[in-house]
Amino acid sequence: MNEGQEMEDHFSLLLEKLKDQQMAEFRELFLALHIYEQGQFYQSIDEADRKQMYNYLSPKELADMFDVIEEDNENMKDYLAEMRPSYAAEMLSEMYTDNAVDLLNMLEKSQKAKYLSLMSTEDAGEIKELLHYEDDTAGSIMTTEFVSIVANQTVRSAMYVLKNQADMAETIYYVYVVDQENHLVGVISLRDLIVNDDDTMISDVLSERVISVHVGDDQEDVAQTIRDYDFLALPVTDYEDHLLGIVTVDDIIDVIDDEAASDYSGLAGVNVEEVSENPIKAASKRLPWLITLLFLGMSTATLISHYEELVSEASILAVFISLITGTAGNAGTQSLAVAVRRLAVSDEKDNNFGRLIVSEVLTGLVTGAVTGVAIFIVVGIWQHNFPLGFVIGMAMLCAITVANLAGSLIPMLMDKLGFDPAVASGPFITTLSDLTSVLIYFNIASLFMQYFI
Repeated sequence: MNEGQEMEDHFSLLLEKLKDQQMAEFRELFLALHIYEQGQFYQSIDEADRKQMYNYLSPKELADMFDVIEEDNENMKDYLAEMRPSYAAEMLSEMYTDNAVDLLNMLEKSQKAKYLSLMSTEDAGEIKELLHYEDDTAGSIMTTEFVSIVANQTVRSAMYVLKNQADMAETIYYVYVVDQENHLVGVISLRDLIVNDDDTMISDVLSERVISVHVGDDQEDVAQTIRDYDFLALPVTDYEDHLLGIVTVDDIIDVIDDEAASDYSGLAGVNVEEVSENPIKAASKRLPWLITLLFLGMSTATLISHYEELVSEASILAVFISLITGTAGNAGTQSLAVAVRRLAVSDEKDNNFGRLIVSEVLTGLVTGAVTGVAIFIVVGIWQHNFPLGFVIGMAMLCAITVANLAGSLIPMLMDKLGFDPAVASGPFITTLSDLTSVLIYFNIASLFMQYFI
C-alpha cells in the first residue's frame, strides 16, 4: 500500500470515529498525526464534522494545527465563524502571534475587535502591537515570541532561560543578546550554548556582528537577506536598534510564494491565486485586461490598414505578418521575465540599469540576427525570392531587438518610478511588440519594394 492510500485510509478511519462520537479513539488517532496532516484532514471534512472536532480538541491543540494551515486560505474566516467566539479567541491566543495577526487581518474591524476583547489583556496587547504595522513589511510578518538573554550572564543561566522560554518561542536555534535597554548587541546559536562550559560568560562567546532588518523594511528585502545569508531567523529592530521581534524562515517561504504568485499574475495579466469555479466570476476578473489589450490591438489593426496599398501591391507581405509579430512578442516576453527576475534578486538595482539594457539589446541583436538569417534562407528557397527573404530577415532582426529593449526597459522604468515591474505584463508587452513589429516590417518592405515584386 502506498503512502497516499495509507493516509486516505487513516483519514477515513478518523472520520468514522468522529461521526460515531468516539472521542477518545478520535483524539488518539488525530493527535498521532503530523500537524500538517491534521490540517489536511481538518480541511477535508464538512462544517458539521468540524464543529464536532471543536468539542474534542482544546484551543491549544487546534492552534498548533492552525499555525501550519496556509493563512491565505480563503476558508479561514469561515472556520473562525464556525467556532464559539470564546473558543476562537482562546485559539488565537494560543497561536504564534504573527500567525494570529495574519488570520485577524483577514477579518472585518468589528470581528477583530470582538476576538481581541475576549482575549486576556496580555495576549491582546501582543497582537495589537503587530496589527498596526503596514502590510508587506518586516513588522507585519515578524513574531514577538523569541528568546533573548543578556551578555553579563553565564552559559548555565542562559540555558536556564532558554529551557523556561523554549515552549513559547517560535525558534530557539538563535538566541539574541540584548543590553539593559533592550538594544540588540549580539547573537549566539544553540550549538554555541551546548558546546561551551557552563561557567563561560555569554559576552565571551557571542557574535557581535548581527545581521538585522528594520521593522519598516519591505518583506521582499527581508526574504532576500535570509536567502543570502541562509538564516533560519532574522532579528527585527526599530530606529534605535531595540529588538522588537524575529522573522522566521517559514514565514519567508510564504513571502516568496506570495511574491512569486504576484509576479506571475502580473506577467499573465490575471490574478492566478483567485481560482474560481464560477465561469462568470472568472471571466469578470480577466475581462478588464483583455478589453484594454483589445483596444491596444486595434491600433495594430489600424496601422496595418494604413499600409493597405503596400499589401495590395505585394500581397505576399501579408503571409509573414503573424510570423514576425509572434516571434517578436515571444522575444519581448522572454526579456520581460528576465528583467523582472533580475530586479527581484539584484542588490544594486541602480548600477544594473544601463548594463541590463545593453545586455538585452545585444541579446536581441544576436537572437534577431540568427533568426533573421534562418528566415532569409527559408523564405528565399521557399518563395524563390531572396530579396523578399532579406526583407523578412531584416524585419525580424529589428523587431526582436526592439522587443527585447521594450521588454527590459519598461519594467526597469516602472521600478524606478516605484511601481511593481511585474505589472508590465506579458500580454501588454506582446501587444506592444505587435505594434512596433508591424511598423518596422512595412517600413523596411517599402524601402526594398522594387527588389522583390
